[in-house]
Amino acid sequence: MANKGLFGNSTRSTKKVPVTDTVNEAGGKAYAFGPQHALAQLAATGCLNATYYASGEVQLETMIDLANKVDPRFLAQTAIYARERGFMKDMPALLCAILAKRDVDLLKAVFPRVIDNGKMLRNFVQIIRSGKAGKKSLASAPKTLVKNWLESRDDKRLLEASIGNDPSLADVIKMAHPKPESESRSAFYGYLLGREYDKRKLPEIVKQYEAYKAGETKEVPDVPFQLLTALQLGKKEWTEIAKNMKWHATRMNLNTLKRHGVLEDKAMVRLIADRLRDAEQIQKVKVFPYQLLAAYLNVIDMPSEITEALQDAMEISLENVPEVNGKVWIFPDVSGSMSSPLTGNRGTATSKVRCIDIAALVAAAFIRKNKGSGVIPFETGVCPISINPRDSVMTNAKKLASIGGGGTNCSAPLAELNRRGESGDLIIYVSDNESWVDSSQYRYGGTQTMQEWSAFKKRNPGAKMVCIDIQAVASTQAQENKDILNIGGFSDDVFTIIDEFVHGRLGSDHWVGEIERIRV
Repeated sequence: MANKGLFGNSTRSTKKVPVTDTVNEAGGKAYAFGPQHALAQLAATGCLNATYYASGEVQLETMIDLANKVDPRFLAQTAIYARERGFMKDMPALLCAILAKRDVDLLKAVFPRVIDNGKMLRNFVQIIRSGKAGKKSLASAPKTLVKNWLESRDDKRLLEASIGNDPSLADVIKMAHPKPESESRSAFYGYLLGREYDKRKLPEIVKQYEAYKAGETKEVPDVPFQLLTALQLGKKEWTEIAKNMKWHATRMNLNTLKRHGVLEDKAMVRLIADRLRDAEQIQKVKVFPYQLLAAYLNVIDMPSEITEALQDAMEISLENVPEVNGKVWIFPDVSGSMSSPLTGNRGTATSKVRCIDIAALVAAAFIRKNKGSGVIPFETGVCPISINPRDSVMTNAKKLASIGGGGTNCSAPLAELNRRGESGDLIIYVSDNESWVDSSQYRYGGTQTMQEWSAFKKRNPGAKMVCIDIQAVASTQAQENKDILNIGGFSDDVFTIIDEFVHGRLGSDHWVGEIERIRV
């Protein structure tokens, strides 16, 4: 028999399939992203922690290399995108630290938008101090930006910013040397630095906090609850804390509230459930759908009203999922590598949410919004599964995430559609793109995914394909063109970009073009 890799069936012709130009982390054939797309991919998905295929050190080296290959303006635009629309933390701070060396004027322009809270400020200073971004100390311009940040915060926000270490806010103040503009702020800085200060001049909120710590008052102050957790608090005090908790703090501390007896009170259960499902708050605080999934996966013996509220909040947070005219197929990757933590391994702080949970979540969301959608999970091959679109997103996500575990074969679900002669208008992959099982089928030419896509397009010439990558990689199995979108990230902005693409509102440069349109 003649070599099928050279003389294959005409429906699998490699004539119009682009030749691969790189090898992915798993050793499979792939298409390399250009520097801009690769930078955006890592900025939107990388957390600088060890993933299944890459260590945090490798991610850092890759990110710095890519950052030095792109124009500083695109670097600044990517920092804004990663923070404002991707809600990332480490990567935007890293890009700002690199801008501190490459273009100070651009750093000044993006700093207030990217370094928008105490955590981001500490990340920025920590990265600068490490020297990995090119500088080992705060130069004149970055120091001024940090001072301006400190001086522009009111007392309550500055107290909130004092939560956290390595570096602490006191370390940041020591490095920046801000000049207090009032006696109250001078006392506050002294208080934060552990130096002498006039207690009478402290801000009122700090006085209330210190009085409560000293047992001089029984009234729980309206301060970040993290400042109170080290104190000996009872059910009454925790109930007061719960009443004042912000939305995200509530989501993250449901087990804590239960442990301290707060949820024994039906009125408090109702208050917290109403807060969690409050559509206005969900939009205001920019909730990640995956954050709700994390809360749902982590709660232990929670009152049903709370778990139902989390499911209601999930439905609200997914309003950006596009509705598509036509048949939609979703391919969640359920291979072994997808069982790695979404944000990488962080020791005891490792997220319980896995990459496979996000793939399942996206699939469940699309079938919820698009009637008649099909779901084909894949690993080495396809994994048949029955999904009821009327079930909640949480229910279907858990069901999808419970299967799989083999190697990665991205072409498998497309090959299944071709075998069945199926039609379709939109294909959505959610994967880490590290396909290797199907890499040896064709010695020359493109990836097997592109081979199968070419065959699918012959039957469905108007079809489009979206590849959502949720891990920090710089290659893809489907080379971008007018009908193929590659996008990285796991915020709901991914859904917005898909909607723009499906309805023809993205330019030919797709996701990179969307980032380039950000005003700096």
